[in-house]
Amino acid sequence: MTEINRKKAWDLLCEFTKNKNLRKHGLAVEAAMRKYAQYFDEDEERWGITGLIHDFDYEKYPSEEEHPYKGNQILKERGWPEDIRKAIMGHANYTGVKRDTLMAKALYAVDELTGFIIAVALVRPTNSIYDVKPRSVKKKFKQKAFAKGVDRDMIFKGIKELDVNETKHIERVIEALQDIAPRLGLEGDYKDE
Repeated sequence: MTEINRKKAWDLLCEFTKNKNLRKHGLAVEAAMRKYAQYFDEDEERWGITGLIHDFDYEKYPSEEEHPYKGNQILKERGWPEDIRKAIMGHANYTGVKRDTLMAKALYAVDELTGFIIAVALVRPTNSIYDVKPRSVKKKFKQKAFAKGVDRDMIFKGIKELDVNETKHIERVIEALQDIAPRLGLEGDYKDE
């Protein structure tokens, strides 16, 4: 592959991922990665693509023995760049791949948090991402029964590795999700007063 672009990334995601919610997760992480690329003055397209495809192999290969290893192999065979492949490998703690680039750290920092914030939005009376504030996300962190499948330790470790303020980080990810709320089905019944 000589050139990467969003269309190729989207086609790859759709080739391996039929589940609508897993595709939405890719879109959410893409949006957060784009927001962080803007914040750090990095390549928005490259960071967004990395977020979009980070779990492209998960539906077919969900075990820790296969994901993201199989995906990495597929990407390598198709000529995807090493920095993208390494960032994707690093988003799973169990691979042992170091997150030694800003892009890899950002991917790790936003991955679990996007899912958590979406869960917070879906329990709001309006079911709207526009109603979610950092304080409500932080409050839900303390409720162990809420979104218990989300690894809070990964969220906090990601914030520390990225070396950003927790509240500002949550705020940025919320804003990123608001930017694509219609694509995620998170507009809800929000009324802007």
